[in-house]
Amino acid sequence: MANIKSAKKRILIGRANEARNKANRTFLRTTLKRFDAAVTSGNRPEADEAYKTAVKTVDKAVTKGLLHKNNAARKKSSLARRLGSMA
Repeated sequence: MANIKSAKKRILIGRANEARNKANRTFLRTTLKRFDAAVTSGNRPEADEAYKTAVKTVDKAVTKGLLHKNNAARKKSSLARRLGSMA
C-alpha cells in the first residue's frame, strides 16, 4: 500500500474506474450476445431490435474508450452482415 496521500487517492480512483469499465464491458458483451441469440433463433423482429441496441452500445463503448473506433466499425459491419443474411 502506498504511503503518500496522493498515491492512496490514485489507487482508490483506479479501483473505481476499473469497476466502471468492467460494468460497461459486461453490458457491451451482453448486448452482443442477445443479438447473436436473436439471429440464431431466426426471430427477425427481435433481431432488428437487438441490432439497434447493439449498435448503440458499441458506439457508446467508443465514446467511453472501451473500443477503438475501427474495432467498433468492424463489429457493426459484422452485425449488419449477420442481420442481412437472415432475410
